[in-house]
This record gives sequence, C-alpha cells and structure tokens, in this order.
Amino acid sequence: MTCHLFELRFDANAPVRLARFWASVLDQEIAEDPQDGIALLSDDDTGFRIRFLPTQMQKSGQNDWHVHLTSTSPADQQQTVARALELGARPIDVGQRPDEGHIVLADPEGNEFCVIEPGSNYLAGCGFLAEVTCAGSRKVGYFWSEALGWPLAWDRGLQTAIRSPRGGPKISWDGERMTPMIRSSRLRFDIAPSADGDQQAEVDRLVSLGATRIDTGRGKDSSVTMADPDGREFRVLTPR
Repeated sequence: MTCHLFELRFDANAPVRLARFWASVLDQEIAEDPQDGIALLSDDDTGFRIRFLPTQMQKSGQNDWHVHLTSTSPADQQQTVARALELGARPIDVGQRPDEGHIVLADPEGNEFCVIEPGSNYLAGCGFLAEVTCAGSRKVGYFWSEALGWPLAWDRGLQTAIRSPRGGPKISWDGERMTPMIRSSRLRFDIAPSADGDQQAEVDRLVSLGATRIDTGRGKDSSVTMADPDGREFRVLTPR
C-alpha cells in the first residue's frame, strides 16, 4: 500500500496574494474552499495541488525547498522572468555563478525559485513546473520513493530524485545543500491514502520506513503530523 502526494503547502503571510502570483506564473486555476483555504489545481493527473495557508511568521533565511521552472528557448526564459517580475517577483543572489544559465528569483514573500535555461536533459519532459527540490539526504529520497511508490529518477553522488510513474514534476534532494535538521518549513507535503485506504495503517507503514510521528493526536482536520528521516514535517491526511 502507498499513499499519494495530495498537495504542496505554502505558509504565507498573504495567502490570496501569493496564490494569485503563482496562479499567474503557472497558468493554473485558483480554487477557494471554506475548509481547505486557497489552492491551485493541477491541470492533469500527473501533478499535485499547491495550497496556501496563513501564517504570522515571517520568512527567515533561505528555504530548504524551492521549485524549478523550465524554458523552451532563451526568449521563453526571458519572457517567464519578465512576467514574474511584473507580478511582484525580484531577482536574488543565492551564490549562483555568473556562468550558470538559470535565473534565480524570489516570489512576493521571498520564496526562492529558479527559471531554468533551455536544453536541460535532466528536466526534459517534466513540464513547466518541472521540479520541487530540497536540501536533503539520499536516505530521505529513498524514504519518499517507498512512501509514494515513485521510482528513483536520479541517484548519483549526493543527489536523489523521484518522479511519479504517470509523469509530471520531479521531487529531488541534494545532500550538498544539507543544513541542520529543521522541523518547520514554509513548504511542506500533505499526503493521503487512497479513498479506500486506512490512515492509521499508513502512519504505521511510514514509521516502519523511517518516519517519526511528532504529534500526540490528530489535528483539527484529522491529519497526523510526522517527520521524514531528515526531520522535516509532513502531514498524513484522511483517505481521499
């Protein structure tokens, strides 16, 4: 039994504003729900939704997680950058070298993302939103491969990536960017058993794979908060 990646959660000081920014950048539809907040809906079955939740905490330091957007040509790359800047993004320096072809930006709340130059073989076929990448160990890459049932798409040196058998974005971890363990992040996973699955059985399975349960009960939405082998939080939702 495996679970599926239901959504990527962004903590946001202004969720509606941030959702509108990313909806415009990704050309995705916004859905608002009184219980689920505001989310972007993937336009096919290979992706996952992105949800924006309110927080009072201000961003501090560089995120462990960020996303990679692809380009079909140099002109396309520049158009993506120009559109993002018009919508409220800004260029930032995270130590990238002048000879590197990707362009690093921050969204209106400072969350980093990269617009990748055309011709990336590694991201070929992954779509415009091509990758969600994190500083993390190979061990955690193997954990998520087992947890989601996604095969390894990359496993070299300190870098590991997985991808859904249906296609869509990659999720990757880079041990070269490892930082001390953080249990709280502005970007997190929500996963869920299938509609006929069992939440407690899934929690037990994830513990057997190396996760840790870090709450003492269920949240207000009946979710269970856990930490992956690198100590980063995620939630297990009720079946859906």
